[in-house]
Amino acid sequence: MVKKSYAWSEGAVLLPHTAKKLDVLREYFSEYLRVRCPRPQQSHFRLAVVDGFCGGGKYAAGESGSPLVFIEVLQEVTAELNVKRQAGGLKSLAISCDLILNDANPDTAELAKNHVNAAINGLTLPNDLLSIRPTFISAEFERAYPDIKALLRTKHHQNVLFNLDPCGNSSVERRTISDIMSSFRSAEVFFTAMIGSLINFLNKDDRIALENSLRIYDISPQAIDQLDNQLVSRREWLGAAERIVFQAFQSTASFVSPFSIQNPEGWRYWLMHFSNSVRARQVYNDILHQNASAQAHFGKSGLNMLSYNPKEEGGLYLFDVSGREKAFEALVYDIPRYVAEHGDVLRVEDFFLGVYNATPAHSKDINRAIFENPDLEVLTSNGGERRKAHTISGDDVLRLKRQMSFPSLWRKP
Repeated sequence: MVKKSYAWSEGAVLLPHTAKKLDVLREYFSEYLRVRCPRPQQSHFRLAVVDGFCGGGKYAAGESGSPLVFIEVLQEVTAELNVKRQAGGLKSLAISCDLILNDANPDTAELAKNHVNAAINGLTLPNDLLSIRPTFISAEFERAYPDIKALLRTKHHQNVLFNLDPCGNSSVERRTISDIMSSFRSAEVFFTAMIGSLINFLNKDDRIALENSLRIYDISPQAIDQLDNQLVSRREWLGAAERIVFQAFQSTASFVSPFSIQNPEGWRYWLMHFSNSVRARQVYNDILHQNASAQAHFGKSGLNMLSYNPKEEGGLYLFDVSGREKAFEALVYDIPRYVAEHGDVLRVEDFFLGVYNATPAHSKDINRAIFENPDLEVLTSNGGERRKAHTISGDDVLRLKRQMSFPSLWRKP
């Protein structure tokens, strides 16, 4: 496969799938900051953002690349949070961010440095509310990572967000992502890859495992070598690719989102999200629904998105309104069955921890399917009954009702 490369110094054109990825990244990072700064007593939030393949910072028509997206969001959300705090008579919130930018091309890294410094110099918020400290590196990411990790540890960072988009070249090792996720208390990773690159990598790494994972899709061993050219022109192969991606990376983090980015050439690019927090996965699922059709999943839409036979069931899930309706129908069936499999009673937090790695569903749809389900009830820690979906708490308990609509479906004989 030929490596895709942006001619940043000549004016890189923003491609459609990259624009969609940046939209998701912008909205997720905005919500990330809001979720991490909820307490009225909180006066300071520290984080580090690592853009491992940062590019030149700005596209040919003036569109912001990922480094500028991070800076813009930091300013917008810091201002937004402090306006709300001021209106509520609360003390101000200061956000400080170490922004570590790396690109293997020295000219591209220098271009990014110029754009980033200009953007930081143009910040309108005072330094005591927003502090962005940039660090610029030019090296292959795998070579730069040990130094980046050492820098983060020297500065005692635990809130760390990595954005890794190697532009079609699978030059990020699984072990590196795994190390990121295990080295910091609160780490998240965005990883963009072409499925062809991943297939080629896995083919060399463990061809037998790859062949076994593809057998259910009637993809012959001879076809594996041509997957880069053929994959995802048939929609059902999206399911094969998604399962391969998930199986390959599921051990790297507690929650792995394996969904692909819509592209005129097919479903060829994967924007993956790694986290160890169920709340982060909830937020990410919800952001995908706000960007309907930006990403896609082929398979089930309930609690078991990868457990399907493509010959019998499964469809294209685009995180849109119709997709959410189908997901809700599946959730109404899947949730009580899941609770029954765990003994008729299950803490909400344990339920979320158990299901979110295998569902593309919106958090509101999951809560709604719980509260509108005739066979479920939600009890508070004091034994009272919850009445509204938005009030659900991790300490609450899901319980199957004694008088059920279809008891034979849920309870074992």
